Amino acid sequence: MKIATSVALCALATLALAPSAHHTAGGTVTGKVTFTGTPPKMKPIDMAKEPSCAKAHTIPVMNESVVTGAGNSLGNVVVYISAGAPAGAPPATAATFDQKNCQYLPHVLAMEAGQKLEIKNDDQTSHNIHPLAKVNAEWNKSQPPGSPPIEATYDKPEFIPVKCNVHPWMHGYFAVLNTSHSKVTGDDGEYSLSGLPPGKYTVTAWHERFGTQSQEVTITGTETAKLDFVLKATEY
Repeated sequence: MKIATSVALCALATLALAPSAHHTAGGTVTGKVTFTGTPPKMKPIDMAKEPSCAKAHTIPVMNESVVTGAGNSLGNVVVYISAGAPAGAPPATAATFDQKNCQYLPHVLAMEAGQKLEIKNDDQTSHNIHPLAKVNAEWNKSQPPGSPPIEATYDKPEFIPVKCNVHPWMHGYFAVLNTSHSKVTGDDGEYSLSGLPPGKYTVTAWHERFGTQSQEVTITGTETAKLDFVLKATEY
């Protein structure tokens, strides 16, 4: 019994020391996205035409096309590997886009080409979601309250504006990418792309108002490379 107990304890210790299954070895690219210049001032959204949504917001909701933080940091920026990333199958899990209190959550959704997309309606009102695709097929569908998620798939990379034909203030983006290595920045502007095999990569930062910027980086092992992006603020 003592021998069996010792073996069991050793096995548990080995499992505790082993890396988790989701851990992927490789290099990492990390950094921060900031802006120069004067960004446009975001205006509060008037939801008076939809009382059920207006009541849900005790603090006025601001337009999210430009989200900034301390030190000129910039949110809602898609940072991704645009060249050099190894090809792979899209994830089995669906990307989720929610409509809640007459807002799109998240404002910018990054997904992979071929990945299943589920669009939910958590509101007491109907929405009509209209992704304005140009490379992929364009469609728009009504989604009454309590209805099941709308399911869709985009096969080609594209940044797709999304709007609601019922509530004109609802705007967002689908970032359909050819890579799993992507990150949408929060208002701190920070990102991290990990699990990169050795190789040369192009890293691109995309923002709906301030445009696109790309840089190249070479990963040789398990090191962390730092790449910061500075985008120019534009009024219009």
